[in-house]
Amino acid sequence: MVFSSEAPDDTVHKVSVMKKRREAMKVCGFFFLLSMFSPFLDANPGIKVKITQKGLDYGIQCGVDLLQQRLKEEIFEDMSGQETYGFSGVDYTVSKIQVNSVEFPNTSVSLIPGIGINLLINDARATVNANWKVRSWLFRSSGKLTVFISGVFLTAIVTASQDNAGHTVLLLESCQGNVGGIDIELDQEAGWMYKYFVNFLEKPTCISLTTNMCPYIGFEIERINAELKQRQVRAQIDSFARVDYSLVNSLSISKASINLDIKGTVYPVGNDTEPPFKPKPFIIPEKNNSMIHIGISEYFLQSASLVYYASGAFDVSIAKELSSYFRLTTKAFGSSIPKVARRYATPYPVILNLKPIAAPVIGLHNDSFVLEAAGSMEVLAVLPNSTTQSMFTLNITAITRASLTIFEQKLIPSLCLDSFHLSLAHSNVGFFKVSLLKNFFSYILRNGVIPAANAKLKEGLRLLETDSMMLVEPVVTVHQAYLLISTDLAYNVEEDQGESEEFFTIDA
Repeated sequence: MVFSSEAPDDTVHKVSVMKKRREAMKVCGFFFLLSMFSPFLDANPGIKVKITQKGLDYGIQCGVDLLQQRLKEEIFEDMSGQETYGFSGVDYTVSKIQVNSVEFPNTSVSLIPGIGINLLINDARATVNANWKVRSWLFRSSGKLTVFISGVFLTAIVTASQDNAGHTVLLLESCQGNVGGIDIELDQEAGWMYKYFVNFLEKPTCISLTTNMCPYIGFEIERINAELKQRQVRAQIDSFARVDYSLVNSLSISKASINLDIKGTVYPVGNDTEPPFKPKPFIIPEKNNSMIHIGISEYFLQSASLVYYASGAFDVSIAKELSSYFRLTTKAFGSSIPKVARRYATPYPVILNLKPIAAPVIGLHNDSFVLEAAGSMEVLAVLPNSTTQSMFTLNITAITRASLTIFEQKLIPSLCLDSFHLSLAHSNVGFFKVSLLKNFFSYILRNGVIPAANAKLKEGLRLLETDSMMLVEPVVTVHQAYLLISTDLAYNVEEDQGESEEFFTIDA
């Protein structure tokens, strides 16, 4: 409903505007599916998002449910004015306006290929209670009234594009609204005033509602655009990296889905240098079994790998990881390397320092996630004075396979060693056959290095940055050159009630 006031109280007005702002955002609930990944020039994207009709249907249902809940809590401005009754001017006021019930029995959203989104509200109805008061030099009277609004119809087409910064921009392309009927009932005490006051109020109220529906939606869409524009299109993952979630192409709308192309590049914090490789094209298959399908390309993962390699995040000192299995000393190498046995007759503790010599290479193939890492492992003896002495350094190339799970809204990979190759890079204890240490380092890699890597990977990539929206039964599959996450969504109203004016604050 839209009520106006010639002289609204400033406090009531501010509260009403804030609530209306949130209400319009919520009633456009299906728009959250457009904006949730955009807090994420033709170019290939690193991330693709496909929103299906099932997702849109859920979005509009969220909007309807929220609107019904919030309208009952709304603080509306008083409605006042003056009319002529015979030869006398009559002042009237309608106050304490409260929505008692509201129903949207027939609400839908559909896609217009290549154009936009069509919102249809049909046969909506509401019941509103209020106090009324009239006054003239001849008489004054007051009481309570109930307004029955029925047959509300609204159809609107909304298009979506992008601005120069890669934010989603919504535009109300067309809109038409109509109120079928207004029926006002006054309390019995109104007496002779009943017919006059009802006849006077019904027509202007119907006209006011009809003429204000579309401008109000247009106004609130502009507010949504302002909110979207304020969002940072780059979200920080941790102290090492941040992701660019800007749109690289305008939204593509087909008969069955809305498709978003997101840059999906991972940068070092404080450094916007582009990676030395480009994203390759990939296509998410047409699937309608889930609300949302998210395609994460090799490019996205490889840019993340490069950032973490450059930051030193992959450097590992193997000590604590092995302490639960055995205490590693120089004695472990003495049987294979005679000079170690002679130099360190008294066993000294050993530290293994592992450093990658290049960013791990990620390969995505049908049902296969392969990570190939090349690094050097320096083996050092810890002397009694706590200094270290390098014994030898090995070059290691390892191929691992990754399994993927989604836990607590995070995509978490877990590595398993597939194969590895060793070669001697440098030695302070003379030449020796590296093959003699293969079984030993197999044990080290499987029980030290891989667990240490998985411990870091457990932090995962957070998919949603809000507790009010949850992934439901997400499924991760590996395809050629990209990962596909297919999931439904669940909106948690109780969590959202704790937020102020945020409109589904979901960044990455």
